[in-house]
Amino acid sequence: MPAYSDVVMDHFRNPRNAGCLEPWDLRGTAGTPGNGPHMVFTVRLDGDRIAEVRFQTFGCGPAIAAGSLLTELVSGRHLPETTTITRDLLLEALGGLPEDKLYCADLAVEAWQDVLARTAAHAPMQAIRTETP
Repeated sequence: MPAYSDVVMDHFRNPRNAGCLEPWDLRGTAGTPGNGPHMVFTVRLDGDRIAEVRFQTFGCGPAIAAGSLLTELVSGRHLPETTTITRDLLLEALGGLPEDKLYCADLAVEAWQDVLARTAAHAPMQAIRTETP
């Protein structure tokens, strides 16, 4: 069994922000449900600030840890600030992963990038919503 960092084990045993937000403003996914690991992030916004974020994953312990830690990295930040979340940054924050588990960090980052890709489509709706009394 590979040795995992204390950070990975903590986030696996005590995942933060697990679940799905209802309603949500943005949603991002990576992987294919029913065909291997997948991850989903749901986000509630306050303007362009991430007011709340949750994740769901079908995957191994390191995938759970990667999703959990990524939610902590982005929570409370403005969306544009989160474009700096990369595989390397997440791996460093996790304290590393074994070579055969690196895809877990990729999965989380790809799902987050999907959230960011949907931001442009959401922006006009957000502007309308904030202008309405």
